[in-house]
Amino acid sequence: MLWGTFRAIHPREIVPPLAKTLRPVLERVSRSFALSIAVLPPSLREPIGLAYLLARAADTIADTRIVPRPDRLGYLDLLRQELDLPEASRAGEIAEALTGPQRIPAEGELLIRLPECLSALRELAAGDRVHVRRLLLTLIAGMQTDLRTFPGQDEGGLIALESREDLDRYTYYAAGCVGEFWTDMVMAHRPACGRWHGEEMRRLGVRFGQALQMTNVLRDLPQDLRIGRCYLPRQDLAAAGLMPADLLDPAAISCLRPVLRELLTAALECYDDAWAYTRVLPRREWRVRLACAWPMLIGLQTLERIGHAANLLDPRVTVKISRSTVYGLLLSTSIRVWSNAALRQPVQAARQRALAAVAEELPQCR
Repeated sequence: MLWGTFRAIHPREIVPPLAKTLRPVLERVSRSFALSIAVLPPSLREPIGLAYLLARAADTIADTRIVPRPDRLGYLDLLRQELDLPEASRAGEIAEALTGPQRIPAEGELLIRLPECLSALRELAAGDRVHVRRLLLTLIAGMQTDLRTFPGQDEGGLIALESREDLDRYTYYAAGCVGEFWTDMVMAHRPACGRWHGEEMRRLGVRFGQALQMTNVLRDLPQDLRIGRCYLPRQDLAAAGLMPADLLDPAAISCLRPVLRELLTAALECYDDAWAYTRVLPRREWRVRLACAWPMLIGLQTLERIGHAANLLDPRVTVKISRSTVYGLLLSTSIRVWSNAALRQPVQAARQRALAAVAEELPQCR
């Protein structure tokens, strides 16, 4: 059975027609999320994999430096319009306009293949198409809000979100809405989950996505600062005697520590809901359970490293867990997936380590 589990997680196992045309692109741009996509039951792999590709294409449009910000907003509008057309109309214009070096080379190929992705969307079953379209409209709206909120291109134009409510709204549009989509898809395709209390599971799904995005916000903090974006709320920074520009100095980490503790604690509370979501999944739905357990545990272990990182504000430092740690996580959860009691052990252990890291004392702010 364990061998069958590891065969199931290989990213190449994406069902047709996605496998024939877009599978190689999915493998190159999806990174760790490819694991969760690949382990899913076949009926979920294609629509969720396709949704990821289209969302990643939108994200590439939003983040590219090849064209000015107003043009990016326009191309996101164009992509949004394409979602409702019976056949591709102007999707090719996006790839032509954005031809050039992207942050990740495979993203350029993804934009070239965007008309194929949209064609695959039109071939999905009607119910799946509705869910994917709703997700993409929400994600694109969030990306456009982000572009308008942060008009700068570098640290000289640095702006922070104003409040914790703004951060909550940002994490919903960036990832919380994906939890809603995931819940709707699981309920539609897995009969054992069809009788879920949909409203409560969507709420937990939103919190699951927000947990992962909060982890990204804290992990990517120094890189985001240098493109003019501070997702740490200005009000929280002011309470600690800081301005957004102060965070450009890596030595400010000791003064930032109280804010980090609060945000890490908030993230851990979201992860508690992620565990509540995962443990409700029927044991026979082991594929979906693994697809949830893996990002949850990777996120918790990343939070632990963030909590310990004395050089978190240094843009030269990347906070991440090792590949060997990921492989060990895959093995241990694959053995434990059929039992909530067994799966709870690594989840609680990871949470306790992250909590201890939050409480760790750093040198006093000067």
